[in-house]
Amino acid sequence: MKKNSTLSLGYFAHNAGIVFGIVIIWRGIWVLLDLFDHTFLGGIHWGSALVGIIIGFIILYLPNRNLKEISNL
Repeated sequence: MKKNSTLSLGYFAHNAGIVFGIVIIWRGIWVLLDLFDHTFLGGIHWGSALVGIIIGFIILYLPNRNLKEISNL
């Protein structure tokens, strides 16, 4: 019986490591944004949320000069 090499323990460990790395990066960004919110905006969460939404739209718009990525959600 031939083993399916794509479902090996090494494959799983590699992908789990990638997911873990992405989550840790996201957590670090989240903490930095909370620190920014507390330090510069006095803890006004709606202000940082509004800035985050605007920056998110800009990031989605810039590569293709449209917002078609949003329709895929």
